[in-house]
Amino acid sequence: MLQIQENISLRPYNTFAIDVKAAFFVEIFNEVDLKTLFENEITKNQKLLIIGGGSNVLFTEDYNGLVIKISIKGIESEVDGNDIKVTAGAGVVWNDFVNYCVAHNFAGVENLSLIPGTVGASPIQNIGAYGVELKDVFESCTAFEIKTGEIKTFSYNDCHFGYRESIFKGLLKGQFIITTVTFSLKAEADVNTSYGAIEIELQKRGIKNPGIADVSAAVSHIRVSKLPDPSTIGNAGSFFKNPVIEKFEFADVVAKHPDVVHYATADDRIKLAAGWLIEQCGWKGKVEGQTGTWKNQALVLVNHGSASGKEVYDFSELIIDSVKSAFGVTLEREVNIL
Repeated sequence: MLQIQENISLRPYNTFAIDVKAAFFVEIFNEVDLKTLFENEITKNQKLLIIGGGSNVLFTEDYNGLVIKISIKGIESEVDGNDIKVTAGAGVVWNDFVNYCVAHNFAGVENLSLIPGTVGASPIQNIGAYGVELKDVFESCTAFEIKTGEIKTFSYNDCHFGYRESIFKGLLKGQFIITTVTFSLKAEADVNTSYGAIEIELQKRGIKNPGIADVSAAVSHIRVSKLPDPSTIGNAGSFFKNPVIEKFEFADVVAKHPDVVHYATADDRIKLAAGWLIEQCGWKGKVEGQTGTWKNQALVLVNHGSASGKEVYDFSELIIDSVKSAFGVTLEREVNIL
């Protein structure tokens, strides 16, 4: 039964563990609940916030509106030779979905192991890690249109994917609530081990011909060694995007900093490692008050206990200013600021 709660603490619902309150809060377990919710007068003229795992948000104040937590579960698969379609509910924990695919030998998402959040958020953010992005395995998604109450299907082309971007963050922001996502995976794996430290980790394990379980395990180990567990210390994973710049801009950077960590992109631009830039400016492991950067990864901002969202935000401003001054590059936050 649909239950709308009032004046609810959002601390359990955001991985930064920021203690703010929502005027109204509701958890959704199926599409019928969504339709029922938007027939309720409480949603009329109400500010809305849709969350999954709360892993990509920083609350800087109480939320004077309705927070809708999507908890639609379920995973179904359809195998046709080498082609596999897997559909998951938007509320499925992302890493649970990855583990399901690896356990069933469905290849394509193993490099995305241990990314925090839920399936429903994955196409919105076009999540990515270790040489793979969500768009590489995306087939389609269904989404509830708030204005009409209808369920619509979005194809790959409909979503306008970019680096950590999609139509749901742009043109259609706030208009749809994703309910399911369908992925296009493969039975025969074409593993990608060229990005980051995957190959090094596989060599340490004595693995010469890795399968998807080996890649997933290697990625998980690397992430655990670098990133803090949100259950023990508040964080939202990578706080900043890796900046993507034009080649002429890169020429200026590399002339002054020959050892800058960088990667070529498919559109003939250059992606810089934001964590490296931040570390070079002396921020790695730095603590200010109750916030700071993680000791093993400068790209991650953390809540050491009772930090406010504003404290974390102000700290991020200092980092942005520092990197801009040192490298002439402007960092962009990956986390949504509210």
